[in-house]
Order: sequence, then C-alpha cells, then structure tokens
Amino acid sequence: MTTNQTTTAGFGLRRQFDDLGTGAGYTLLLVRLVTGYWFLHAGWTKFAFVAGQPFDATGYLANAQSPIAWLFGFVAETPWLLEFTNFMIPVGEFLIGLGLIVGALIRLAAFFGVVLMTLFYLGNASWAHGYVNGDLLGLLMFVIVGVLAAGRIAGVDAFLEETELVNQRPWLRYLLG
Repeated sequence: MTTNQTTTAGFGLRRQFDDLGTGAGYTLLLVRLVTGYWFLHAGWTKFAFVAGQPFDATGYLANAQSPIAWLFGFVAETPWLLEFTNFMIPVGEFLIGLGLIVGALIRLAAFFGVVLMTLFYLGNASWAHGYVNGDLLGLLMFVIVGVLAAGRIAGVDAFLEETELVNQRPWLRYLLG
C-alpha cells in the first residue's frame, strides 16, 4: 500500500516524512516538474519536424574539450554509433522529461538523466570559472528527484505501486518512485 509518506535511510537513521503538504514535498514536486519540463522541451526542440533539420551531434562530439574527448571522438567517427546518438539524444531527453512531468518510472528516468547530464558535464568541461556549472546542477536535480522518489508525490508512480503487478514483483519499486 502506498501512502503519502516516504521513508529515507541514511547514516544509519531512518526517517519518515509526509510527501505532500509540507514545504519539502512541494519543493520536491516543483524540482521534478521543472526538471521534467527542461528535458521535455530540450528533446522536443531537437526533433527534425520541430527544428526543421535532423539533430546532429557531430560537431559537439568531434570538438569536445573534455577528459573523455577520446570517447566522444570515437562516437563521432563511428557512423552507426553517431546515428544512434543523434536519434537517442532527442528521444531520450523527451522521454525522460515526460516521465518526470507525469511522475512515471521516476527512478528509471532519473538514472538516465544522470547518465546524460554526466556526459554533458564532462563534454562541456570548460572549467576555467570553476567546476560548478548548469550541467552539474542539472545532474544534482536528477539525483535529488531519483533518490527522494519524487514520483510518489502527485505522480503516476503512487498508483503504479499499488498494482498487483508491482506487488507480485517488488523489485519493480526500484524503477518507480
């Protein structure tokens, strides 16, 4: 049974707090919705039917000044991998954003958001003004949304957790949240 309470464990302590109806609950919901809109919009505007041309990451990958520039260069020089990347970036951003907005499969969406934001952070490694930038803050937003199970707050995950499918397969709760 799903409740409006979340139990968190950290540093050997277990704590329960009311998800919605508190400042923390509303703030977490806001972080989830803003992050979701950010990614949904980023993916949407990269679709060819919206942008007027297909998304192409070749220049970004080939010219990255990054600790993992070798990986980006490999992707840029491998035709099938570049084509896969050009397809998955807009689709992935859109689906991650959609999942966050409706509150469905939050932990799965947050995991892939963390992966993308880590690659973006390392790909935009112009750290002349310090290590903290928008990509790092976006990464932290995905971590917060995933760790605190933000989909249980006014999201589809709260309903999915009560289904017979999830009750018979408790491991599915790791994807929800």
